[in-house]
Amino acid sequence: MEEPTAAVPCNSISNRTDPYGFERCHDFESYTEMMEEYATILNRRSMRWSKLLHGKPLIEKNMTVKRFVRKGVPNELRAKIWMAVSGAQERLEKNPGYYVSLLAMQHDMKVEETIRTDLHRTFPDNVLFQAKAQPGLQRALCNVLLAYGHHNKTVGYCQGMNFIAGYLIIITKDEEISFWLLDALLGRVLPDYYTMAMLGLKTDQEVLGELVKVKAPAVGQLMDQYPGVWTLVVTRWFICLYVDILPIETVLRIWDCLFYEGSKVLFRVALTLVLHHQPAILRSRSLCDVCECFKQITCGTFTLDCHTFMQKIFTQPGNLSRATIDKLRERCRRRIQEEESGQL
Repeated sequence: MEEPTAAVPCNSISNRTDPYGFERCHDFESYTEMMEEYATILNRRSMRWSKLLHGKPLIEKNMTVKRFVRKGVPNELRAKIWMAVSGAQERLEKNPGYYVSLLAMQHDMKVEETIRTDLHRTFPDNVLFQAKAQPGLQRALCNVLLAYGHHNKTVGYCQGMNFIAGYLIIITKDEEISFWLLDALLGRVLPDYYTMAMLGLKTDQEVLGELVKVKAPAVGQLMDQYPGVWTLVVTRWFICLYVDILPIETVLRIWDCLFYEGSKVLFRVALTLVLHHQPAILRSRSLCDVCECFKQITCGTFTLDCHTFMQKIFTQPGNLSRATIDKLRERCRRRIQEEESGQL
């Protein structure tokens, strides 16, 4: 058994790394400039959250909290807020000692080998996840993934989970909290994304395609020319929850809303990227052009400015109800199952 470890504070980090330990040699200046302006917003939000939570032992889900979450959760409160609004805190309290007991169990050797193989591939540009880091976060990441693999044997371990668990460890600085948040995401927010058949992931890719046909018909027509294109261009968006796709501050703001509002937030982000870059996408003349364009639309000042970007995701795509998502999911899931059964 490997003893649980705490995350390492970002103290002795080089000049060109962000507060989370990521080296930013290529965009350090633009990131620093953005953060200087964003700091004012962060300070204001921090004071308002302090007033909201003052004297309240419990965080209740209501319209005020929802509005606050959409405007951003201060980093120092993220673990607490995510745990409360996702239901993870309740599960932790009902299962004291459960995480440590999972680490003490005999693990599936195949799952453990796969996890350890992926450790060095997880955030190679983060000084805290490098093998030479002392004490570093690779051990904490390994523990969380091993525990989850034993907790949910149906899923075990799938690539992509390492990036999600890594982000959770960076923010929460606590293995057990990271484990329960991972459980909330994989077990309730994103059901069937990480099962063997990945039916939930396949379904949501098709749902996005249907939404684009309504919100951006010209892009929908273009994408229809290339069967299976949505799988090519958005699989990593969804399975990694935009980790290593969008800038970290933007991802964390997305996750604030994801833990509170659920997976429909993923569609709002994807639709905003498509709608904002519609002219560039429509200039594509081949499948290769489309794939390259979808790589490029996640970069640049539009996604780096996380506060403005988050305002856009709740306005630019327009109305996007849970009922609409559920109806599309039912239709797309049925279609996928019929197609796959016909191929047997």
